[in-house]
Amino acid sequence: MIVDLRSDTVTQPSAGMRKAMLEAELGDDVFGDDPTVNKLQEYAAGVFGFEAALLFPTGTQSNLAALMSHCGRGEEVILGSEAHSYRYEAGGLGVLASIHPQVAANRPDGTLDLAEVEALVKPDDPHFPRTRLLALENTITGRAIGRPYLEKAISLARKKNLSTHLDGARVFNAAVQQKTSVKALCAGFDSVSSCLSKGLGTPAGTLLLGNKPFMEKARRARKILGGGMRQAGVIAAAGLYALEHNVGRLAEDHANAERLAQGLREAGYEVEGPNTNMVMVSVGPERIQALHKHLESRGITILPRPVLRLVTHLDVSREGIEHALAAFRAFAKKPS
Repeated sequence: MIVDLRSDTVTQPSAGMRKAMLEAELGDDVFGDDPTVNKLQEYAAGVFGFEAALLFPTGTQSNLAALMSHCGRGEEVILGSEAHSYRYEAGGLGVLASIHPQVAANRPDGTLDLAEVEALVKPDDPHFPRTRLLALENTITGRAIGRPYLEKAISLARKKNLSTHLDGARVFNAAVQQKTSVKALCAGFDSVSSCLSKGLGTPAGTLLLGNKPFMEKARRARKILGGGMRQAGVIAAAGLYALEHNVGRLAEDHANAERLAQGLREAGYEVEGPNTNMVMVSVGPERIQALHKHLESRGITILPRPVLRLVTHLDVSREGIEHALAAFRAFAKKPS
C-alpha cells in the first residue's frame, strides 16, 4: 500500500474526472472561445458570488496576477509572515511585479493582528510606498479563518482605502469545516484565488475571481506571466467535475486527519491539529531522516522536516491512515 502524505496536490484524477477531460468540448481560450473553460468560469463565478472568474494554470500565477492587478510598481501589499505569496512563491511579487511586501506576523490561529495591520498602513508621504492591498489566506497551514474575523479585516481595509485579496487555495476546506459556503466565506473580498488541484483533486488549475473591471486587468497580467492556454478545456473539465463532485467529500479528509492526529498522540508524538486536512508533528532534526527511511520502506511518503506536515486527501483512505499509524507506532518503539 502506498500512502502519500506530502500534500493534497499529489492526487490522481478519478475515472469520472478522466472521462470528463477526455470528452471535453475544446476551443482556443486565448481567443475566449473554449466552451468548457467559459462554462467553468461562469459556474465558478456563481458558486463564489463574483461577477467573473478566470482560469489560471497555477495558484502561484493566480496570486501574482491578482497582486499585479491591485498594486502598481513600487506599491505595497500587507500580508502575513506565513502567507504563501510571501514565503513560497519564489519572491515573484518583488522579482516580477516590483510590489513591496509589508509583513505582519501570523498569530497562532493564522490571523493577523488588525491593530498591527492598521498601524502598518503608510501615510501619504513620498518617503513611503503607497499601501494598496491587504492580502489574507484561508486556510493557512490548514487553519480555517472564521467569517467574523474576515468581516473585521474587510471593514478595516475599507476604512483605510485598501483593496482586499484572499488566497483561498483551500477555501473549500475552510467552508466545509465551518459548515458554510464559499460564497458566504468570501463575501466582501475584491478578489479570491481558489485552487482546483489541491483538495478538489484536479491535475492542474486555479480560479481567480473578482468584478469584471478587475478581471480584465487580471487577464492582461495572466498574459504577461505566460498563463494564456489554448485548448484549456481539458483542464477546465476536470475543474467542473471537481466542483460538482469533490467538495462535500472534503469532510472525509478532515475526519481522516482527526484520526491520524489522535493515533499519533496515542503513540507518543507531539502533535498540533488537525487543522482541516493537515496534521503537524514535531519529530526533531536528529530523528527525521531515520523516520523518513522507516516510513518509506513501508510505502508511506512524507516531506522530511523536523516539523512534519501530514496532509490527507482523496487518495488517502481510512485504511491508509491506519497503515501509516502502524508504521509511526513501530518507529516510536525504536530506541533513539
